[in-house]
Amino acid sequence: MSAPNDPRGDARGPGGGTPADDTMTLRVVPADDTMRLRHLPAPGPMAPHDGPAHAGEAPPAPSEARKSSGPAGLLKSSAVMAAGTIVSRITGFLRTLVMAAAIGVGTLNDSYQVANVLPTMIYVLVGGGALNAVFVPQLVRAMKKDDDGGEAYANRLLTLVMVALAGVTVVCVLAAPLLVHMMSPDIAADPERRAVTVAFARYCLPTLFFMGAHVVLGQILNARGRFGAMMWTPVLNNLVIIASFGSFVWAFGGFTDSAVSPATITPEGVRLLGLGTLLGLTVQALAMLPYLRDTGFRLRLRFDFWGHGLGKAMGLAKWTLLFVLVNQLGMIVVTQLATKAGSLAERAGHTGSGITAYNYALLLWQMPQAIITVSVMTAVLPRISRSAQDDDKAAIRDDISYGLRTSAVAIVPCAFAFLALGVPMSTLLYAGSGAEGARGIGFVLMAFGLGLVPYSVQYVVLRGFYAYEDTRTPFYNTVVVALVNAAGSALCFAVLSPRWAVAGMAASYGLAYAVGVGIAWRRLRRRLGGDLDGRRVLGTYARLVVAGAPAALAGGAVAYAVTKALGSTASGSLAALLAGGLVLLGVFLAVAHLLRLPELSALTGMVRARLGR
Repeated sequence: MSAPNDPRGDARGPGGGTPADDTMTLRVVPADDTMRLRHLPAPGPMAPHDGPAHAGEAPPAPSEARKSSGPAGLLKSSAVMAAGTIVSRITGFLRTLVMAAAIGVGTLNDSYQVANVLPTMIYVLVGGGALNAVFVPQLVRAMKKDDDGGEAYANRLLTLVMVALAGVTVVCVLAAPLLVHMMSPDIAADPERRAVTVAFARYCLPTLFFMGAHVVLGQILNARGRFGAMMWTPVLNNLVIIASFGSFVWAFGGFTDSAVSPATITPEGVRLLGLGTLLGLTVQALAMLPYLRDTGFRLRLRFDFWGHGLGKAMGLAKWTLLFVLVNQLGMIVVTQLATKAGSLAERAGHTGSGITAYNYALLLWQMPQAIITVSVMTAVLPRISRSAQDDDKAAIRDDISYGLRTSAVAIVPCAFAFLALGVPMSTLLYAGSGAEGARGIGFVLMAFGLGLVPYSVQYVVLRGFYAYEDTRTPFYNTVVVALVNAAGSALCFAVLSPRWAVAGMAASYGLAYAVGVGIAWRRLRRRLGGDLDGRRVLGTYARLVVAGAPAALAGGAVAYAVTKALGSTASGSLAALLAGGLVLLGVFLAVAHLLRLPELSALTGMVRARLGR
């Protein structure tokens, strides 16, 4: 279960995510930025990534994107998308910092997290996967074949989505108490928490209408070779929400002073945060309109749905829909268990041990994947796609091997850094939520730590199946990952104390991906004739682990010593993070140099060349 990038630009949630960037990496959970499309020059529709966050890749329409199909256009489009992704990730992360400073990381924020994930979950379930996986390729075909350049088809699609989501939104707002009970029976059993969560949900649920509008408008632009808007508009959403939670701090005080809780938050406070969340998605969706006007596209409502290919397109989406359903079920299991554990832990005096800690740690943990692995594979994926069309298995193997080894040079040390320095990272970044809550996030981040390696590996390996437009195999792989994650989370909840249950769930997330990688690796190896350059790939990862383990031990020991001496204040955490990080990096580079890693040499050479310009 990958975790998706959420159209709202924040973190990915327990469902697992990507993207994704997303989970699928469906944050779903609140997961950053809307479904991304890569700019692929290869002809023909591309299969979805591992989830809605990255689903529905399609090449630009020939009529619009011919000028950008060459190397220069690819680099330009990739740069725009990468910059948008990074800025959106950064502002999404800042958003969680302001949230934590306003309402802490305990049960009140858990209530907000549950309410805020509902629209993403429902949107993706009722149509998000189909939109990305099926309708975008249909848009491209309509642009090429229809006399009006696909405008009528796009307007029919937009009208259909808006009408359907409007109806679903009304039903969901009315059914908010039932949806909250489904997501967390523990919250529903507490009258005060239930009232606050339902109130938040009724402000958050209408965002699924604007989420759908944003995605359809963005896909129309993407089909015309305009990629920037979909990458950058989530930044506006993040800024609006940062402003709303900042206003809450200005009006009611920071959490360390107010200690606001479900029992003490005022209706005005709930309204401020809820309206801010709704306004953020509204601004994000409306900001797409000027970009659309620039393409010459005319928005018109069209209700003549039948006989124009929409029904056929829906029939093609079954595997993506099943993929989404599995992720959502896994997300519900983890959300229920994590909110229950967080509630029990807070009663025992340990905040930062619930779903908020899980989501915030997950967001930070996934950033290297979103920035490094996705960037590497964005450049490699067009070559893999062309090789698949030529049935050049050796070329696909070489590119998969390159993607794995190149991304590993950064991903493996990042994983060890999370393991060694998770606590000072969190006590520095989330100091505004209180020391105890920030430490709780740090422990969860440490537990996620090494799982970053299989999480990244699976993302790369699945590109091999998508190159062949095979979505069935990734679906079955997702079922296995989801079942392992859900079973592991349930076991952790049953055997660990409430304070450590969510940390155990974070560790099971990485374990689930390790199991998924084993299955996907064997299947792709058979698909490519029994050779995946395994010896070379495993050798690279083994040497990186040999370099990372002593580095993490040394860096973690130094950070612990500094924290003991200076405390877990923001200044003490900063000193611990700097000292531990420098030691970790120094030891890692020294050992890696002794092991003569060619991938590391290539990476450092590229950095030196860049700096020398």
